[in-house]
This record gives sequence, C-alpha cells and structure tokens, in this order.
Amino acid sequence: MTKEKAQARREHLARMRADQKRKERRAALLMWGIGGLVIVVLVALVAVWVVKDRSGKSLGAVKSFNYKGSDHSWTKVDYKENPPVGGQHNYYWQNCGIYDKPIHNEHGVHSLEHGAVWITYRPDLPKAEVDKLKTIASADYMLLSPYPNLPAKVVASSWDHQITLDGAEDPRLPEFVKKYKQNPTYTPEYGASCTGGIGTTSDQPLPPPQAETSQEPMPSASPAS
Repeated sequence: MTKEKAQARREHLARMRADQKRKERRAALLMWGIGGLVIVVLVALVAVWVVKDRSGKSLGAVKSFNYKGSDHSWTKVDYKENPPVGGQHNYYWQNCGIYDKPIHNEHGVHSLEHGAVWITYRPDLPKAEVDKLKTIASADYMLLSPYPNLPAKVVASSWDHQITLDGAEDPRLPEFVKKYKQNPTYTPEYGASCTGGIGTTSDQPLPPPQAETSQEPMPSASPAS
C-alpha cells in the first residue's frame, strides 16, 4: 500500500510538472505573440509615417514651363503665369532679398534667370507665416515679396518651375528651394549675380530705357547704374 501511494504521489507530481510546463510554454508563446504583434504594428506605423512624410514633401505638383532666357525689354510685359516663371524681362534684375511691397514682375523674372527662387505670398497672410517665410528667404539667391491676387497662400517660383503651397509651413517649400535654387540644369544664366541690380518696388516706375546705342542686355555680373 505504501508503494502504491508513493507511485500515485510520483505520478501526481509528474502531472503537476507537466501542467506547469504547458502553462509556461503557453505564456511564453503568448508573450512572443504579443511582442511580435507590437513589432509588426510599430513597423507598419513607421512605414505609414515615412510614406506620409515623403508624400508631404513630394514635388509632384510642380508645374514646368519652357521659356528661353536672355530676352530683354524696357517695356512692361504681359505674363501668362501669375506670378511669372520666365519669358521676356527687364534689363535690370531685382536684387535678391526680402521686400515688404510687391516688386515689378519684369525685374523678378530676371532674377529667376540668374537662378533665384522667388517666394510670393498673399498680402493678408498672417504675420507669423510671413516671418517664417522671411527666415527661409534670408539665404542668398532668394526673393520674397507680397503679391496681390495670388492663386494660393504662397507660391514658389524658379525659372520654368512653379508650385502653389498651403502656407509657410508647407514642407514642400524647402524641398523646392533645395532642388531649384541655382540649379545649373534649369538656370539660363547660372552663376550670374543676384545683387548689384535694382531694388525698386511696383509702386515705383520701371527704370527708363538706356540710350538707343546701348540697348544690349547688361552684363549679368555688372552693377546697375
């Protein structure tokens, strides 16, 4: 009888150990399953964030045009685009920088020909956004000015390229500047100066024509008289 009890006790202990091992295996599998699920979810979230981030910075909405450079005129020009992205322009280029008043299209286009990016914004854009644009436009070969009747809150233009933006915080703006500013592929007069030109605004008249004997375009790097 003692042997039978001992045997029964051993079998009972064996069953308990087996049950415990099964519980431990289930718990381990459950933990691994939860851990794997968490990893899958995290990877999916990162992938979604990356796709969204890339999509937000995509320049797929950039419009392209085909204007030739070095087409100068002393007269007012009627541009097809608003603001313009190329075409005939004044002999004087606009000094790159930040303007609190609109500038003449004819001068701005000449600066685009030299590789500048011209950021324009609606005059009623909130001050905080304008300040953000001023920070972006504080670099070289950048133009910033308000522009009446703009088709969007903010528009960025370079020679033959333009994108409408949702505002100063639009992540596509710095991407546009990075790609198109002083880009040798798209800039008709790559390396030409964006200083030494003219600093007038549209409330001032266009400069008068030079003497009839000097109707050739000014050298790109020479200062305006």
